[in-house]
Amino acid sequence: MKLARPYQLAELAEILGCEYVGDASTEATGINEVHVVEDHDIAFVDHPKYYDATLTSAASIVIIDQKVDCPEGKALLIHPEPFTAFNTLILAFTKRKMVDERIATDAVIGNNVFIHPTASIGSGTMVGDNSIIHANASVGDQCVIGKDVILHPNTTIGGDAFYYKSRPERFEKLISCGRVIIEDGVEIGAGCTIDRGVTGDTVIGEGTKFDNMVHIGHDTKVGKRCLFAAQVGIAGCVNIEDHVTIWGQAGVIANVTIGSRAVIMAQAGVGKSLEGGKTYFGSPAGEARKKLRELATLARISK
Repeated sequence: MKLARPYQLAELAEILGCEYVGDASTEATGINEVHVVEDHDIAFVDHPKYYDATLTSAASIVIIDQKVDCPEGKALLIHPEPFTAFNTLILAFTKRKMVDERIATDAVIGNNVFIHPTASIGSGTMVGDNSIIHANASVGDQCVIGKDVILHPNTTIGGDAFYYKSRPERFEKLISCGRVIIEDGVEIGAGCTIDRGVTGDTVIGEGTKFDNMVHIGHDTKVGKRCLFAAQVGIAGCVNIEDHVTIWGQAGVIANVTIGSRAVIMAQAGVGKSLEGGKTYFGSPAGEARKKLRELATLARISK
């Protein structure tokens, strides 16, 4: 997420009420999770296991829970709860606009767009030409809907990420401030849910088609001309390349890549990255021909 203006390290420390290490004039122009962080971004880390990855990332300012050696060219914000501090900054930098109207007055709607009277469009959202948004569909704030897109009834675009930190007394939610981008020519079936990125973007590529009741988790990237059948579930931060087909009730774990032109058969469970150009089935999902040979062998042994 880009900030409305640059913020200096000393300003950030004042907002959080914490110490800092580094040049007080170090500037931040964005706030992002470490997997999408860029130069001049703020990131956070709250476990020693991930210190090195975060401190050596592109982030210019790191919120961290203890004093450590500060890498050259970076700055630190020392806070006992970096997760909570990150939320504090998101709330400080974003203004959620409560609107009474079905279509927010600052939404940008293209030409020849049909929006059903029961659908809703959030603040700052853009809808491209010739798109169709059917009954009870909901498009949240700051989303981007391309041209010639169809959203079928009861679909929700831009819900919050499913992202929580376990506390002794509760789950603390990481506040979502990312977007959903749906490119041109996409069709989303009825009852689908596509979560916004936590700080980055969830993207559905050009020409992709979803059946009903498909779920896409936060920060997932779906390529161009993919085809997903009903009840497919994709976790967060998945990279699905172009021309991938996923059949009904298949599920994909977080943080994996599915290569271009892969085919995932019905009810498969994908627990690791898969090469493109192959067909997979089963749980855990494996290459179909190998899995079928394994099943045939087991059938012979059992006789």
